[in-house]
Amino acid sequence: VPLVESGGGLVQPGGSLRLSCAASGFTFSTYAMRWFRQAPGQERELVATITSTGSTTDYANSVKGRFTIARDNAKNMVYLQMNSLKPEDTAVYYCNARRIDRSGLRPEAFDYWGQGTQVTVSS
Repeated sequence: VPLVESGGGLVQPGGSLRLSCAASGFTFSTYAMRWFRQAPGQERELVATITSTGSTTDYANSVKGRFTIARDNAKNMVYLQMNSLKPEDTAVYYCNARRIDRSGLRPEAFDYWGQGTQVTVSS
């Protein structure tokens, strides 16, 4: 399994969790890493992105200022620190690795996905 998430659980509103994603079987340092989430009955939502070197991050407006994505290329790990959690953050969180190969006639995307970890924010 190329990506394995951990760190989910039940937390009260206002609390914090740190999700981890362990990568294996591919050249981690050449892939951008992303966290998605999917709540019941809703489409999968992109939450946070970090470039392959870690130099640039981006966040969905709904989590900006509360969540932080980070990576450690020496350990093949990516993290999502989630603070000030709200009930609407409840979802299954997925780790994704993406690399775009532009060497051919048209760009080709390579993706790996984890199995997801449940985050529940409730009192």
